[in-house]
Amino acid sequence: MKKFSILILAAMAMISCGNTYTAQQVSLTNMNDSVNFALGIVNGANLKIYQLQNDTTDEMIAEFIDALTRGYEGKIEQESEATSVGRNIGSAVKLSEETGLAENDCWTLNEKIFFQGLINGIYNDTVVMKADFARTYFQNAYTSSINDTISKAGKTIKAKCGKTAKVITLNDRTDSLNYAFGLLNGSELKAYVLVNDSDGTMLKELIAGINKGLKSKMRNPQIVNIGEQIGKSIKDQEAQGLVGEPSLATDFALIKQGFINGLYGAHDQFTTQAASEYVQNTLNAIKYGEAKAAGEQFLAENKLKDGIITTESGLQYEVLKMGNGAKPTAESRVKVHYHGTLIDGTVFDSSVDRGEPIVFGLNQVIKGWTEGVQLMPVGSKFRFYIPQELGYGAQNAGSIPPYSTLIFEVELLGIE
Repeated sequence: MKKFSILILAAMAMISCGNTYTAQQVSLTNMNDSVNFALGIVNGANLKIYQLQNDTTDEMIAEFIDALTRGYEGKIEQESEATSVGRNIGSAVKLSEETGLAENDCWTLNEKIFFQGLINGIYNDTVVMKADFARTYFQNAYTSSINDTISKAGKTIKAKCGKTAKVITLNDRTDSLNYAFGLLNGSELKAYVLVNDSDGTMLKELIAGINKGLKSKMRNPQIVNIGEQIGKSIKDQEAQGLVGEPSLATDFALIKQGFINGLYGAHDQFTTQAASEYVQNTLNAIKYGEAKAAGEQFLAENKLKDGIITTESGLQYEVLKMGNGAKPTAESRVKVHYHGTLIDGTVFDSSVDRGEPIVFGLNQVIKGWTEGVQLMPVGSKFRFYIPQELGYGAQNAGSIPPYSTLIFEVELLGIE
């Protein structure tokens, strides 16, 4: 399938990497190990979907993991923006040696003419061809070639990128296509990358980067950059604890293997969803552990009080007023007034304060409500003490923190 992009700046690059990596199970001896590994899996899976569009060859994964490691170890090569852009262009041109000009397998790549067009475009030299004409000419030629399955590109003519604008002769259609595509990219570089290049320094860096990229063995410079930046970020946060949590230590080896497993879609130990939930629940448990413990202590003391009834599930309640109407079932729709607080008295929701009762299905609410309201005849008013596992658990539900024990005063007004 042919692909076409006027801008070569975001194109992919080329060939192979030295290291190889495989998905494998790892030994997870504690929570810290599991969080590191799970974080890698989640991020690797997301990278596969959103950055690689599931195009995860062994070479591509190796390129990313090598870059991730360089970033973590502080071995990122420092270069200017112009050099980096140039390197990406050079790498993309090198890839086109296999796929044809503009990744069109019907068109032969002539690097000498392409690069001269690019340099002429940067210098705004319009003697051979104007940029507007080049754009229209190239786009029309590409459109007409989409269904061409007969002609195939010839052998690439390789060359380095020169430094000066020159007038050249275009002998045939292939020459014109190469020159036009180079001119378009040069014009874009002039407008967006070299716009502030007052003394020519950035142009020199760009050309050097292009010629460096022509020698590169990278397949995907964008993924390499992402890998390096993620690795650097992991290292930078290490002193503050994993993902900023001081009680968790970074284990890069486990994170790296998690990335590998996530990229390969290996779910022997964690599915992506399970890994994501594990990380979030663990962080919540650490952050809100004291609140969870306080809720458990509150319930342990509360159940000893007169009038408190505890069900088999752990739900506690007391009867403030007993009605004489029918009791709802789990499938009933009920009309209630309620007032909800945390154990410290903080009000998080109240239909009483709003002055308007609410109607809902008992199978659409938290477990504590589903169980508790079924105990109430219409006309009753109960106070419920709901353990976090019968409430919102590890979820952060608006103004209700994770692992919160909840207190509700509920008046059952009717069954709809």
